[in-house]
Amino acid sequence: MSNSNTTDVTNPSTFILLGIAGLEAAHGWISIPFCLMYIVAILGNSAILFIVKSEPRLHEPMYYFLCMLAVSDLVLSTSIVPKTLSIFWFNSREIDFASCFTQMYLVHCFLVIESGMFTAMAFDRYVAICDPLRHSTILTNSIVAKIGLSVVLRGFMLILPIPIMGSRWPYCKTNIVPHTYCKHFSVVSLACADIRPSNYYSVCVTFFVPSVDGFLIALSYIQILRAIFRLPTKDARLKAFGTCGTHLCALSTLYIPDLSVSLMQRIDSNVSLPVLILMANVKLLVPPLLHPIIYGMRTKQIRDRLLWIVTQKSA
Repeated sequence: MSNSNTTDVTNPSTFILLGIAGLEAAHGWISIPFCLMYIVAILGNSAILFIVKSEPRLHEPMYYFLCMLAVSDLVLSTSIVPKTLSIFWFNSREIDFASCFTQMYLVHCFLVIESGMFTAMAFDRYVAICDPLRHSTILTNSIVAKIGLSVVLRGFMLILPIPIMGSRWPYCKTNIVPHTYCKHFSVVSLACADIRPSNYYSVCVTFFVPSVDGFLIALSYIQILRAIFRLPTKDARLKAFGTCGTHLCALSTLYIPDLSVSLMQRIDSNVSLPVLILMANVKLLVPPLLHPIIYGMRTKQIRDRLLWIVTQKSA
């Protein structure tokens, strides 16, 4: 096994995920916060889905988009955490060749989908505040479904070339991946081929998606702020700020960790590999963990419904 893992590997049937290289002795301790964050993310996002489904008053565009975001969070966290925990707990480091590229695809695909969902939610807030009388006629169930489908298809199509290109290359150096999951660059850098097309495409997608979505979100909020400051009463302005603030808080959990990791990699080249691996995991775990907490704490309808469920069960 050791020889096939280090040299002369040609189209391996499996990759070997090292976990957090250099911190193997601490894997057991590191697994505790990972496991707790995953449990909270699963319970929180499942609760959002259950509450919205069971409460007819929440059958509105904003909550439909929130459910789509919850599903995306569930897929994103489940695509990496179970395998990571199996490495930490059972030293189960092997991952099938096809499974590795499937995991890579899911991670990158649902990050793009999440960004698109936040753009859709910003559009919903724009219509609700800037044209409230036509909100129900503009964002009908059919339109919401089409927006959701377009966001999902964009993620599927933009990311599809990445695993396709990577899976076609020969891997003749090693099949050891110094990471907890099949991160794109960590895997394709092992290929005995010119990986520049894949890297260029990955960089373009990484730049294109946040730039386009960020521009559309900023444009929406410029119009929203203009509409808020024209509202006649302070209470109306505070209420509008409250609904937008929830969305902006959730949005920050997606972009701030990603931006922090990117800046750390580019500004400080002395950052150790274990720290980079931990940060790469944290930036994927934080959004699914915090999104249901933010919406649960700051959205009155969800908070009231959750309290009602808890009190009914305890009665």
